[in-house]
This record gives sequence, structure tokens and C-alpha cells, in this order.
Amino acid sequence: MSQSPFTWHEPRISAQERAAIKGHAPAVVWLTGLSGSGKSTLANALEHALHERRCHTFLLDGDNIRHGLNRDLDLSPAGRAENIRRIGEVCRLFADAGLIVITAFVSPYRADRDRVRETVGGGRFLEVHVRAPLETCEQRDPKGLYARARGGEIAGMTGVDAPYEPPAAPELVIDTASRDIPGCTGALLEALAEHGTLPARDA
Repeated sequence: MSQSPFTWHEPRISAQERAAIKGHAPAVVWLTGLSGSGKSTLANALEHALHERRCHTFLLDGDNIRHGLNRDLDLSPAGRAENIRRIGEVCRLFADAGLIVITAFVSPYRADRDRVRETVGGGRFLEVHVRAPLETCEQRDPKGLYARARGGEIAGMTGVDAPYEPPAAPELVIDTASRDIPGCTGALLEALAEHGTLPARDA
């Protein structure tokens, strides 16, 4: 195997120095769960709450990423794995810049999420299982995906004919079938404070 022609160049400003001027630590809040569980709604609510606290954030949404960076990938297991791998690299760069990155991806495979944790660095990664029963997700069905999958129009739909592997040891589990959005958002803010991302007064 030939040696890579590329050399890693360390920046003069460290990740710690970038974070020091922001008033909060960097983090990646990884929201995972079935389609319709409430990931995107909760991600937007959390970003709004953090923005009000003058935190530096960026939200990565699954559909948006598929429109640009990862539009060349399909929904096969290999395509899903590469989708999450690329997103993990982007998250690491944003965390190095000192941001709180919020993601909303089904990310159905545990190994892929564990790989992102390793890429980002465990101390900066919060895995959040956004949980709701499949029946509830199908009733919500905001994109009409379950109906299309049940009708045979879509193959490889997570929860229908493709598996979802729930996190084994997430930092937080949020049941959106039993808690409202303000309550879920508050739980996320508390988790960020406990994790050391936010000053305790901002929770």
C-alpha cells in the first residue's frame, strides 16, 4: 500500500483556545431515533434555547445533508454507514471550532454511532435516544414515509423492513410520547450542564 501524499497540519489556535472565548464547551448532541420520533422538532427547539443563551451552535439535519454533502449516497447499509461517517467528520470539525453541534439523524446502526463518538471524542459526545413507539411514529408520519413503505413504494424503511438498533448506554433517553417539547428541551439543557458543556446557571 502506497504512503499517503497528505500531511496533517495542526492549526496555531487550539480547540481549547477556540472554546475559551465562547463561554461554553464544545459538544455534539447526537439525536437518534425512528423517523417521526421528534428528532428534528427537538433539535430545532434545543438550538433556539441555546441561541437565546448566546451559545454558538449549528444544526445538522438528515434531510438537509442528503440534499448536499451526501446526495451521492443511497439507503443501503453501506450508504447509511458512509452517510454517518461523513457527518461524524463534520461534527468533529465543528466541535474543534468550539461549537455545540446538534444532529438529527435516524442513524439506525449502533456501530456507526459508536464510530462517531470515537471520531468526535467521547468527552464531547452526547448520544440522546429520542424514543417513541413505532405506532406513535407511524401515526405522526410527518413525511408520509411509513405509509409509502407499507404501500411498497419505499424499501429499507427503518422500523418497517430495516432494523433500528437503540443505543446501549446513551447519555440521555427522551420519550417524546410522554413529554412535551419544553420538557424535552429542558432535559437536554440539564444534560448539557451536567456534562460540563454549559455553565450550571444556563440549564
